[in-house]
Amino acid sequence: MDEISYVVVFPTIFSKNKIPQLITNIKKILKIKNQQFKSVKRDGDIILVDANDPVFASSAINLLFGIEKIAIARQIKNDFQSIISEITSTGGNLLLKGERFLVKVEGTSKGFLTKDVEIAATSNIIEKKQNLGAHPGTDENYDKLLYSYLTKNYAYICIFSDKGNGGIPYELQNQKTICAIYDELSAVSCFETIKQGNDVKIIVCYRQKSELMNLTKIINQILPRLAQDNVELEFFEIKIKPTGIKNYLIYVNSILEIMLKYSNSRVSIALSSLIFSSNFIDNSLIRIFEKKKIPIVPLAGVDSSLFNDAKEIGLERNLKKLENIVSITSNEVPIYAKKEVESALKTKKKISVKVGPNNVHDILDSFEENH
Repeated sequence: MDEISYVVVFPTIFSKNKIPQLITNIKKILKIKNQQFKSVKRDGDIILVDANDPVFASSAINLLFGIEKIAIARQIKNDFQSIISEITSTGGNLLLKGERFLVKVEGTSKGFLTKDVEIAATSNIIEKKQNLGAHPGTDENYDKLLYSYLTKNYAYICIFSDKGNGGIPYELQNQKTICAIYDELSAVSCFETIKQGNDVKIIVCYRQKSELMNLTKIINQILPRLAQDNVELEFFEIKIKPTGIKNYLIYVNSILEIMLKYSNSRVSIALSSLIFSSNFIDNSLIRIFEKKKIPIVPLAGVDSSLFNDAKEIGLERNLKKLENIVSITSNEVPIYAKKEVESALKTKKKISVKVGPNNVHDILDSFEENH
């Protein structure tokens, strides 16, 4: 049987009308990650990547937004008997002794129902792989999913699949949004800003040099999502006491003032009504409107998934810090620290980062930090 293996990218429902941009981003991330590929093309609602190393290529592609799931799959003709035979063969290779399996077939069928394929393939696996003792599971209870997707002419029998990051492709918006990273919550907010298709200009704010290591590690998890070879970051040191809720609120408002100094018309703020008081949020929005800019509030619809995003950008060890931030209880709306902001603007340090494995060291070296 003539088979070709592809990395198969399944766009989210919100990305199906944005596939050309997603294809562009896939090509960019593969080049950045030095992954060789022969072609990136679409087949109906899915994208096929013919890569030299499908495993590493799929890992690189799955850094992007706009993807529901990604798989490594064999391509065969969309033919009933061929599909059943291939699912049976693949299942026999993937299943372990005694595992419960679920055959799932979706997409476009020709002259048969996808359900018919699921039933026939399940029966075949039971019959031909008796030595495995594998038995069918249910939608809610199975050990291994044997997934296949059908297009008009082909069937894709998945060997491996992984969940994507959701969202829509990066850089769909025409304008750059200013985004500040200064702690775990702001990092998740920046992550969500990118996830919603915004092209971002990232600034980094810190209160003392000891915060730089943690912030740089966080940034290192976000940079690959931008699908850019080089990213310019700007750092500001704001000398505000790092303890106490009131000081934290002053810090957040002071960072907003720095963002408002930029010419960008769109300003992303790391605020959520689940965390901050409505007065505090209203004050920030009014301040942005006063400057005739447009506020972007990416955390507005985010609840407990906030912690899933934090894990996605490598903040498992920082969850306690994030929990402390989201536990803020204060109705105060302190004004920003004017003198500290003026001093911070003088500390601005531009760093151009070539996205790669040495981001953390390159950034810290720029600050002449010992690490």
